[in-house]
Amino acid sequence: MFPSTILPLLPVHPAMLLVMLPTVGPGAQQETPPARTATNLMLNNLQYQLGAAIRVLKVDEGSHPAVVHAFDGRGVPAFILLRDGAELWRQQGLPEGAPMAALLLSKLDGAALPLAEG
Repeated sequence: MFPSTILPLLPVHPAMLLVMLPTVGPGAQQETPPARTATNLMLNNLQYQLGAAIRVLKVDEGSHPAVVHAFDGRGVPAFILLRDGAELWRQQGLPEGAPMAALLLSKLDGAALPLAEG
């Protein structure tokens, strides 16, 4: 059990960043294995920067086409930031540069936070 002083600091419902990724393969609409490795490294670094505030979830189009379709996949890769089932932000393509974590966290600040029950 967490001490009561820590509980207010933990997010009630952490946000999720769905990262819709193309399948890995040689085709024109697919990602090469070296490119996927670079993407995975970038996403791991992003998760580290976001901490517990946002959980990064990778969704492979080949493994989970229904999920990509459910989010009106107009093309992959794509980023979709969600909290409590509501879409807060979306971007087609993979983001570039260091300010991505700050941008994502700012999207949380701009959204109404759910009230903690207690």
